[in-house]
Amino acid sequence: MVRVKTKQGVDGSMNGSIVIISPDEKFTEYAQQVIDDLGEDIEVFEGSYSEGLGKARKAVEGGASVIISRGGTGNLIKKNIDIPVVNIDFSSYDVIESIGKAVQHSNRIGIVGFEDLSKAYIRVSEILEKTFSAKIDIITIKSVREIDKAITELYHNGSRVFIGGHTVMEAIYSRRMNGVLIETGKEAIAETIRHAKRLLEVQQIEKEKAAILKSIIDFAYDGILGIDKDGMITVFNPVVQKITGIRYENAISKNVEEVVENTRMLEVLRTGEAELGEIQKIGDISILTNRVPIIVDDKIVGVVATFQEIEKIQKMETQIRAKLHAKGHVAKTKFQNIIGKSDAIAHVKEKARLYAKVDSTVLIQGETGTGKELFAQSIHNASLRIDKPFVAVNCAALPESLLESELFGYVEGAFTGARKGGKTGLFELAHGGTIFLDEISEMSPNLQARFLRVIQEKEVVRIGDDRIIPVDVRIIAATNRDLFKLVEDGGFREDLFYRLSVLRLSIPPLKERKEDISDLASFFVREKSRYLNQRVEGIAVEALAKLIVYDWPGNVRQLENFIERCVVLAGDKKMIDSSIADEASQGMLEFGRVRSEKPEGSNLANDKGVLHQIENDTILKVLEETGGNRSLAAERLGISVTTLWRKLKSIEEANLKKK
Repeated sequence: MVRVKTKQGVDGSMNGSIVIISPDEKFTEYAQQVIDDLGEDIEVFEGSYSEGLGKARKAVEGGASVIISRGGTGNLIKKNIDIPVVNIDFSSYDVIESIGKAVQHSNRIGIVGFEDLSKAYIRVSEILEKTFSAKIDIITIKSVREIDKAITELYHNGSRVFIGGHTVMEAIYSRRMNGVLIETGKEAIAETIRHAKRLLEVQQIEKEKAAILKSIIDFAYDGILGIDKDGMITVFNPVVQKITGIRYENAISKNVEEVVENTRMLEVLRTGEAELGEIQKIGDISILTNRVPIIVDDKIVGVVATFQEIEKIQKMETQIRAKLHAKGHVAKTKFQNIIGKSDAIAHVKEKARLYAKVDSTVLIQGETGTGKELFAQSIHNASLRIDKPFVAVNCAALPESLLESELFGYVEGAFTGARKGGKTGLFELAHGGTIFLDEISEMSPNLQARFLRVIQEKEVVRIGDDRIIPVDVRIIAATNRDLFKLVEDGGFREDLFYRLSVLRLSIPPLKERKEDISDLASFFVREKSRYLNQRVEGIAVEALAKLIVYDWPGNVRQLENFIERCVVLAGDKKMIDSSIADEASQGMLEFGRVRSEKPEGSNLANDKGVLHQIENDTILKVLEETGGNRSLAAERLGISVTTLWRKLKSIEEANLKKK
């Protein structure tokens, strides 16, 4: 273990609330450089897996509020401590760089890592295989004990060079095999530090809210008050004595209304209907009370009221909010964040804003990559549930048994491997807020039936339990398939389909709103340049033209990935020109080609019109930004001054014809 930076207070506790647990020396070096560059007061401790967990526990004892780590070490820490743990994601640049090193040894590459590392490679493996002419095999491990088995399996399958973390490399080198250590770039570390600081800000806000609540409520109490079928007090604990100022012997066996003012326990005794979370005044004191009838053999035999301690409510609220934020149950996107000015996208946004005003279920349909979850988040953020959880789950990402336990939760001992104490389901976590079910078409018939009951009854039952839990959840579902055709083919329940599609929203594919491509591409250039620490400023007109004539089968997500690739390939260039776009388009059929013949169903004439208008608007905008300096404008547009002059003359002639 290496402690890189030591700053302690006079009592020996650590100053600062963010601590980095580094799994290896190289990461430690990079982390320290980033901390110095950012001017942050963050301590770095070195130790992998169990050693790293031990350092994390000591950091928590010393006052740390957020832990930053990576890979298996980060996953282990996250499972074993209660404060937020932010794992550093491997960037696309880290992935590309490691593959570039690996192919120098062999084009048969094996990757061994935990889920975060595997996902980083899986996202781009197909592109990397084509780019580097390599065969890439990936095995995801859950513990270090699985490393040797994974290496052996990959070797038998033909892998001759391996990529992985520090512990994987130790195993590789001990076998005298070729290996490449995946390293985290400085920008990824910097972005994670910024995310950790945002978590600290959330914690501070929650502390301030708790302090305000505590200043309003002078004290917190727990009390239990019970009455029999005649309204006589049978239970009167010491906390209730303190609240009412009445001694036990003067209250027991007395009518409850003679002892406790403003109580509705006799009303609950009469109706048999529970009253939960009610505010009650006793003298000058406000308490939160639950009144529940006691029923035996279908007969009401009494009522019990519990007075909840306000301090516990404060702590619970703070913990729940912090945990929900740490788990990502927060909708980040709003309608103004959805880029596009086309009539097609404007119409969808207008309809979605109307949907946000009500609580009806919404079915969002659209091709892969069109931004269905962005609309779901925006609907949530424009609704009255904005300050409540937004829980998203991909129904196709998990097997049926795991998805069922995630959605509905389970009790301890419900099945082999069930977590001690059970687990809260996603419907419960989303209580009061919104649950977004992506790829709903992939839900099994068995789960469809359970899900339908949740919609109808607004209640869930955990696996292995018989207790009914009421939930108040707004449901938004999404699919890229024709759900109605699935119903006709018997692959989806008809009654569930109609329950989900009370309100429908169809997201247009990118090929139907090509006038938005320019704005989307410019946005992604800015975002990816900042993320990848590049200095790319824009896209040349000729390159933009190629983007517009392409149909983007992967829609906005494909465009985003394409721009990220262009930003990486741009290197020191300030503009993405045609050559960079062509290089980045490897594997994209028909990219940049204007078809000589108009295929059936195509919109070639419209493409040309959109392209021409965007080109003219871009030229005039850049010329205005450069104060009329044609040389500077031509440089920013990626064209010659002569070409710019010719295009300006064409624009002027077109404007004269309009007049």
